[in-house]
Amino acid sequence: MAKVSSEEINQLHAEVCQALADPIRIAVLYQLSDGEKNVGELAEALGCNRVTVSRHLRVLRERAIVRTERRGVSIYYSLADQRIIAALDLLRQVLAQIMATHKTLAEALE
Repeated sequence: MAKVSSEEINQLHAEVCQALADPIRIAVLYQLSDGEKNVGELAEALGCNRVTVSRHLRVLRERAIVRTERRGVSIYYSLADQRIIAALDLLRQVLAQIMATHKTLAEALE
């Protein structure tokens, strides 16, 4: 088994973070946390067009964050690992703390 360098791990980490750095892709992941969906179902749930959703799914698929399963003419998407939702939830907790700190600082300055 080949040894993976810390630079390679950091690069992969950055690529996953880049994939998560879009509000639509985050919304897609939360939609998929409820179960697998096809592009049309995701587009309807998010209020986006199918082309936009497909483009975002491609990024998530390329980063191995979602997986696909073809059924007839439809492709269904699901989370490759449910822990991605736990990671997103943890980030939201961190953001809530940051926002609370900023609010406290703003109030102290008034």
